[in-house]
Amino acid sequence: MPRPSMQEACTKIVATVGPSCSTREKLAGLIRAGVDVFRINTAHGTREEHEQVLETIREASRETRFPVGVLLDLAGPKIRLGKLAHEPMTCSIGTTLSFVRGEHPQSETELTSTYEQLVDELEVGDRVLLADGSVALQVESTDDNHAKCVVTAAGTIRSRQGINLPGVKLSVSALLPRDIDNAIWGAKNGIDLISLSFVRSAKDVKQLKQLLVEHGSQALAIAKIEKPEALEHLDAIVEEADGIMVARGDLGVEIDVAETPIAQKRIIRVCKAKLKPVIVATQMLESMHLSARPTRAEVSDIANAILDGADACMLSGETAIGNHPAKAVETMNRIMLCTERELIEHSPHNTVPTNRVHPITSAVTHAATNIAEAISAKLIVIATRSGNTAWIKSASRSRIPSIGVSDSEATLRRINLLWGIKPIHADNFGKGAEFIDEICRWGAEHAELKRGDQVVFVTGTGVIDKAHNEILVHTVGD
Repeated sequence: MPRPSMQEACTKIVATVGPSCSTREKLAGLIRAGVDVFRINTAHGTREEHEQVLETIREASRETRFPVGVLLDLAGPKIRLGKLAHEPMTCSIGTTLSFVRGEHPQSETELTSTYEQLVDELEVGDRVLLADGSVALQVESTDDNHAKCVVTAAGTIRSRQGINLPGVKLSVSALLPRDIDNAIWGAKNGIDLISLSFVRSAKDVKQLKQLLVEHGSQALAIAKIEKPEALEHLDAIVEEADGIMVARGDLGVEIDVAETPIAQKRIIRVCKAKLKPVIVATQMLESMHLSARPTRAEVSDIANAILDGADACMLSGETAIGNHPAKAVETMNRIMLCTERELIEHSPHNTVPTNRVHPITSAVTHAATNIAEAISAKLIVIATRSGNTAWIKSASRSRIPSIGVSDSEATLRRINLLWGIKPIHADNFGKGAEFIDEICRWGAEHAELKRGDQVVFVTGTGVIDKAHNEILVHTVGD
């Protein structure tokens, strides 16, 4: 079935591109299975590889005639171990290890890192977690060239594995030179969403947004919540960002893993209150790296994220390096469809004001949704140049199928992140009766519209000359 379809899930699917799905044919297959946004992870690969991935995504988008979005994920200040003197290294409880400066450890008990200031910024009592938290150290003493630690949780470590420092206040910027370079590349190449890793304050997000504006980009700035400091400043970060990602991988290491579900619910709740789209990420279908079927716990995890109000769920290794990338997308889509039947039946409209759009636009969009509900309209059509009107409609979680229509491909790609909004390109955008006829023809073919059905049209600011917005109720066949 061609996309978009009224039978597909309202919650959006973000899928990471990697070796398992890097060809045009496989990416096109993932789009047909339900992917709305592809993620390019800049923590892996070269610029040349990223350029090839972007071009292949665009080819798959043209083949499927679906305006799939692209999310560029900036690596941020991820701190990693350097090269170990012995590979792998077994760390036993009570063993003493020391972080030292430089790139080359002089003994098997010395560790180096990719962060040059680590020795300077560690203090006695600080916790250091290695290999996604499986190995834990505590700093016992420091001097100019060493930070002596004792192992408090045993395990095995390897070169280049991650270092997490919960509670440690680091001076490193959220935007490193390589991130700035990648963001500029993304801005120049029409990337639709750019996510910033290890955000600690609203200032970090503002820095990214200013960089994008300076380079003429309309990409949405997505803040990844994965540090305790981000939770401390959550309201301000959500207010500044265009969207949020609940990055549960590092978040579940930086805070007590037992606190992660409650943190996730809190983040989603704040995003809903401020009308900001939120992506839930990491290990959603982890078992499908190898298995063709998910665990029941994973199914419940996705369903609960949707019931809490997530706009999108993200697949990482499942599509990038897993054995069943298309199956993982199809499975996630099925879970979403089943869950949304309950969600849509009982979800109230969200009428919280937002400073993202003009208050008239917000009021008109809410009114249009209420009208559509009152007359049991078969379709709501949001005509938008920027995508902001569709942003408001998405927050309502209305049971009426909705499409976001524009003559801008970039706008259509961005609104792919918005819950329940299907992107449609219109050749007669803004041309009155011709536009209505074009949408009704599309609806008859793809949304089961028939004579006598009612469609509510909403125009955003700038679509009609000398007017903010317009609501129009059209009866098919008139």
